[in-house]
Amino acid sequence: MASHDLRGNPCATASAAARDAAEQALWRMMSFYDVPNADLDAAIAADPGWALPHIMKAGFLLSLTEPALAPEAAGHLEQARSRLEHAGAREKAHLEAVQQVLEGRWHVACRIWDDWLVEHPRDALALQWAQLWDFYRGDAAGLRGRPARALPEWDEGDPLYAHVLALYAFGLEESHLQPQAEEAGRRALSIEPRAPWAVHAVAHVMEMQGRFEEGGAWLRQHQGVWTEGNGFAGHLWWHKALFRLEALDIAGVLRVIDGHLSGDALQITLQRVDAAAMLWRLHLLGEDVAERCAALLAGWDLGGSGSAHGVGQAAGYYAFNDVHAVLAMLGAGEVHRAEAWVARCAERAMSPEDARRTNHLMAREVGLPLMRGLLAWKRGAAAAACEQIYPVRTLAQRFGGSHAQRDLIDLTLLAAAAGGGHRAMGRALVNERRMAKPVTPLTRHWLEALGDAEGERA
Repeated sequence: MASHDLRGNPCATASAAARDAAEQALWRMMSFYDVPNADLDAAIAADPGWALPHIMKAGFLLSLTEPALAPEAAGHLEQARSRLEHAGAREKAHLEAVQQVLEGRWHVACRIWDDWLVEHPRDALALQWAQLWDFYRGDAAGLRGRPARALPEWDEGDPLYAHVLALYAFGLEESHLQPQAEEAGRRALSIEPRAPWAVHAVAHVMEMQGRFEEGGAWLRQHQGVWTEGNGFAGHLWWHKALFRLEALDIAGVLRVIDGHLSGDALQITLQRVDAAAMLWRLHLLGEDVAERCAALLAGWDLGGSGSAHGVGQAAGYYAFNDVHAVLAMLGAGEVHRAEAWVARCAERAMSPEDARRTNHLMAREVGLPLMRGLLAWKRGAAAAACEQIYPVRTLAQRFGGSHAQRDLIDLTLLAAAAGGGHRAMGRALVNERRMAKPVTPLTRHWLEALGDAEGERA
């Protein structure tokens, strides 16, 4: 018997217990408070014939961007497929989209969710998943436009309204609409203080505007919420370190890394990516992070057991993660391992079997030239590094992440330029930076490194 969820979306179960458990799982996925697995198990127990909890499990596993979890996700999709006789249109749409994710066609999955949301704008599951894979693909227009099309159809009293508004806030920020993004993020938090994605969106605004002291205070203000039992805490600690880096508070950055971006705090690749990114930024400033990078790699399952140079199934799965694995390898001094990793990524990017995967184009346009430029810089070929990396800047959004995350490309170019690669290019990049936000201690460092001792020349 067909029924409906709290938002009037069709769902093919008559069990109130199953619907309630799935709703709780959805809240966890949007708020990041604990993982949704136990709730989805409860939904399955309450209605073993309902396909949606299995689809939700598969989608959650795939959202972690861990290739090792793909077989488990595939198993849940198979379980869902065996229950299609009792499924409705909603279950079938989500099953089709998540299947496309599993097969690497992320752009197709987002189009399926787009089509579904035209008729069902209050399907929070579609909004949440589409936002994640828009983020992984660097689709700023989708990040902003999709929640914008849906929000007027929502009731502000809905328990998930603030989380959808937070999605919109982040999309605005990634679309360079900073004042609107901050307003939407603050409004979301006034409705629901336990909305870490809204805290995150406003933190991004402050990062983009050079408000590093205010940004640190902002995260402290909400720290009691996002540090307690929240899966997003690691990334917000990364933002805290980013604000300290902008102030050139190196000791403060290291305290955050050692306390929150290392060891047992790192459970999944997304968290390790943040750790690698922050360590690389310190490496560019001349800090010795080799030991910390080696420790990061030791705990990172890169799928390379028994293979040459530790390269296995993870290489070439997602270009954004590939780049960060290479950063950790280079920071640890494992240049040969990084070279083998890049070679495997190139092999997959050119493989006909992978040709339909979204990552195929990401790797060819952005990931591979960027990684080759990183290798050149590490070998001491600063000019070659500039030549490899500079053209990537205008395409970098295509391999996912945020503006703040992709800033490591410019920072690497600045280091290469200051090291003798191309000082005029470095000056141009600093000029662009100064036009975007006030001169911070970090920007002043690069001005001085490029030969401007005053660091304030117009």
